[in-house]
Amino acid sequence: MPILLEEQLNYPLPKMHRVRQSFSRPKLEDIEAHIKLEITKKEISEKIKPGAKVAVAVGSRGIKNLAKIVKEVIGQIKELGGEPFIISAMGSHGGGTPEGQREVLASYGITEENIGVKIVTSVDVVRLGRTSGGIDVYFDSAALGADLIVPINRVKLHTDFVGDIQSGVCKMLVIGLGNHVGCTAVHEADFDNFADILIEAAGMIMKHASVGFGVAILENAYDETAMIEAIPAEKIIEREKELVKIAKDNMPTLMIPDIDVLIVEEIGKNISGSGFDPNILGKSFLLKKFVLPVPKIKRMVLFDVTDESHGNAVGVGIFDVITRKVLNKLDLPLMYANALAVKSPEGSKIPITADSEDEALRFAIQLARGADRNRLKIVKIKNTLELETIEVSEALLDHVAAHERLTLV
Repeated sequence: MPILLEEQLNYPLPKMHRVRQSFSRPKLEDIEAHIKLEITKKEISEKIKPGAKVAVAVGSRGIKNLAKIVKEVIGQIKELGGEPFIISAMGSHGGGTPEGQREVLASYGITEENIGVKIVTSVDVVRLGRTSGGIDVYFDSAALGADLIVPINRVKLHTDFVGDIQSGVCKMLVIGLGNHVGCTAVHEADFDNFADILIEAAGMIMKHASVGFGVAILENAYDETAMIEAIPAEKIIEREKELVKIAKDNMPTLMIPDIDVLIVEEIGKNISGSGFDPNILGKSFLLKKFVLPVPKIKRMVLFDVTDESHGNAVGVGIFDVITRKVLNKLDLPLMYANALAVKSPEGSKIPITADSEDEALRFAIQLARGADRNRLKIVKIKNTLELETIEVSEALLDHVAAHERLTLV
C-alpha cells in the first residue's frame, strides 16, 4: 500500500536558494612554521630529551589538517632528539579494537608510510586509581611505557555536556587514552558534573603518566585551522578552560531561527563525535542547555553518512526521517559498541526510512505539525562543520534580505 496519499506525493516542493552565512575568520596561514615556534618554546623543548621514547596520541576526530599537524609535531620532536611514535587515543571508536582504530587513523592519512613513524593501536590499559566520586580511571599501557606523552586534539564545545573543560586535550587523556575500558568506566558519570570528573581524572593521569605537553588545535567557523598551541602539562587544565571560551567564539551558527524541515546532507564521526554538532542544531538527547543561539526546528531529514565514519552513524537517532542510502551504510555493531560505552542508545535508533530523498522530504513535511504547505520553511545544510553556504526555501528569503550576515548567492 502507498505510504503517502496521492496529494501528499504530487504537490510542488518549494524552490531552494543558495545563501552565504558570514562569520569571523581567524586563520593560521603557515601551519608548519607555527608548530615549529610552539615546539621550540623553552617550556616545551626542554621536556624532550635526546633518545626519549615519545608517544604522540592521535584520536578519531576529523580535524582539519590533522595529518599535516601530526607530521610536523613529530618532525620537531625528532629535531630535538626524541624518538616519537603514534598511539591511537579514541576510546571506544573504531569498535574499540586495534584493527578498527588503525583503520580510522588511516582514513585521516595517519599511516606509518605517510608520517614516517611506528603506529601502535594496542587497547590494553592499566587502572590508575579512582576519582573522589568512585569512577575508575584507566590509561593506555603503551603510553605508560613511553618516556613522554604528547596528546594532540582539537578544543571545542562538547556535544553531550557543558562545563569549564569540554572536548580537548584533557578529554583525550581521560577517555581517548582510556581506550574502550576507560571510556566505558568514565561514562558511568552523570553528564551534569562530567567536566569536573574530567578535570580530576586528567590531574590523576598527569601525576601517574609522563605527560610532557599537549598540542591544542582550534578551528574557525569555516572548518579551518585557526590556532595551534603547545601547552606544558602543568598548565593544560587551566589553559584549556581559556581555550574553550575562544573555541565557543569561533563556532558557526545556523542563522535561520524558525525551520519547518531541516535537511542535513550528511553526518559522520569525522564531523562530530555524535555525527553532528548539537550546539549548532539545538537537538540533543543529552545536552540540557545550549550556549549558542540555536534554531527552532520542527523536523529533520538525513540523506547520507560520510564514508570516513565506516558505518558508525551514531547520531542518526535524532533525525525524524532518513533515506535507505543511510540505512544501508549503518554498521550496527560499531554503533552499538559506541552507544553502550557512553550509555546513550538513543542516538543509534533507526528513524522512519524513505526510499528516496524526495520521499524523505515529503515524509518530514507530513510530520511537521502546523507547517503551511504554501509557505514551507525548509533549510538544507551539508553538515554542521560546513555552514558557510546553505539553501533556503522561498518563504525564508525575506529573513535573508533583512539579516546583515546573510547574502543570497
